[in-house]
Amino acid sequence: MDALHPRLLVNDFPAAFAFYDAVLPRIAGAVRAHGSAEGPYAHWDVEGEGVLSLFDQAGMAGLAETGGGTGRDRAMLVCRVDDVDAAHEVCLSHGGTLVAAPADRPDWGRGLRTAHLRDPDGNLLELQSYGTAA
Repeated sequence: MDALHPRLLVNDFPAAFAFYDAVLPRIAGAVRAHGSAEGPYAHWDVEGEGVLSLFDQAGMAGLAETGGGTGRDRAMLVCRVDDVDAAHEVCLSHGGTLVAAPADRPDWGRGLRTAHLRDPDGNLLELQSYGTAA
């Protein structure tokens, strides 16, 4: 299970996808686990552990106010947790700032629940868990 990995928020998804799909297998031994050039999401793993994911920046703009093609966020840390709600509270109690409250996101993935915060320096963080929802 990939506990923590970077997600790049990209403006030109097909170009970024083509680049990482070509270089990650050769330089890091990563294999594409999900996604295609059509986007809006793809990720690569090494031995089942997430090493990089791409997400179309426009897809994140409305949720995290990244501003679409000219947004402030170019990357986000994604942290897999057992309990999104509890992890969200921990982050808030230690100086995190709310971006999007915990919510189920079945359109993003089966059983997916996420919360989005900013750390004290303004970096975007996604907390996620996968339940057993159908």
